[in-house]
Amino acid sequence: MSTPEVYRTDAPDRGEPVDEAPFSWRAILEIVQALALAVIISVVLNLFVVQVTEVRQRSMETTLLQNDRVLVSKVDYRFTSPQPGDIVVFNPTIDTSIPYVKRIVAVAGETVELRDGNLYVNGKLRFFPEAHGVSLQQSPDIKYPYKVPDGYFFAMGDNRQSSQDSRFFGAQPYNRIIGKVILRFWPPDRLIFFDW
Repeated sequence: MSTPEVYRTDAPDRGEPVDEAPFSWRAILEIVQALALAVIISVVLNLFVVQVTEVRQRSMETTLLQNDRVLVSKVDYRFTSPQPGDIVVFNPTIDTSIPYVKRIVAVAGETVELRDGNLYVNGKLRFFPEAHGVSLQQSPDIKYPYKVPDGYFFAMGDNRQSSQDSRFFGAQPYNRIIGKVILRFWPPDRLIFFDW
């Protein structure tokens, strides 16, 4: 006859493994899927809706300072046309690797003149309160009065004396516009929404 086995419940722990949760490939797959979805959403937003741009020139001071970060809407001009006063980011038709940030001062069909250091559009003084400095001719190739061709815009920096703009390279085609600046978010103490 055999003796029954007796188990002690007060026996010291001998370091035997405790049942651990099994390694879960499913959890890792869910994390990878979430990250992939976030990347896809980010790319789509950046390509078609909004883009962050760093201001690299001093031509928009004091409205935008060098190294400011702005949010650029890529959808505004799908529903409306660019308007004088809009701040836009565009790829100019000159040889440069960086996009320009300027204010549209005239649109297709308008006539631009620079007289006595001032900007005139269609014979009337066009004033932007943020702009400063004299508006002088920059290139002998641009003859004034200058009529902005259909499908084009004329842009100038708010810092008129430190801006290479349409006074230098002429009007730019609308299809060169990346988008309209809607928000300056960096640095945080200079946060501002622009007309939207």
